[in-house]
Amino acid sequence: MVWRHIARTLRHGPLTLPAVPADEAATQALAERLHATSQRLLGRSLSIRQVDAGSCNGCELEIQMLNSIVYDLERFGLRFVASPRHADVLLVTGPITKNMHEALVRTWNAAPDPKFVVAVGDCAIDGGVFKGSYAITGGVDSAVPVDLVVRGCPPTPAALLDGLRILIEANARA
Repeated sequence: MVWRHIARTLRHGPLTLPAVPADEAATQALAERLHATSQRLLGRSLSIRQVDAGSCNGCELEIQMLNSIVYDLERFGLRFVASPRHADVLLVTGPITKNMHEALVRTWNAAPDPKFVVAVGDCAIDGGVFKGSYAITGGVDSAVPVDLVVRGCPPTPAALLDGLRILIEANARA
């Protein structure tokens, strides 16, 4: 049975869809606008801390694509940091589990002002498919104030980048 499946896979190839090609010019323009706005608002590059509050890791895969050779945020001065004490933006994924509720609040309290919280993915917004579970307290807004939501299951890296741009541009005008 297994050998038959392996032979079929070798003959016909995997049943995956080809990746959608990224628009390099649009990505470059988007990241440059984001960098310029963060320089205007913060006087430095934007530092991002990603917090997994109980997700299925689909959103994390898309967030990590921002560090890939396609998007490569480091070339625009945008960077992920290991400590919330160095972060300007908290990207929170997944529904807030009872075990992560206090940890998320502590992370938010550790981040310096001005700080922004982005709820990434449908689960972070309202609990998504996990809504109503005994282990879930709700979306990100059940623990900390949310400045922006990025919809999708999971959202694309381009949607994440555009969401960050919108967040920073809206706060640079304020």
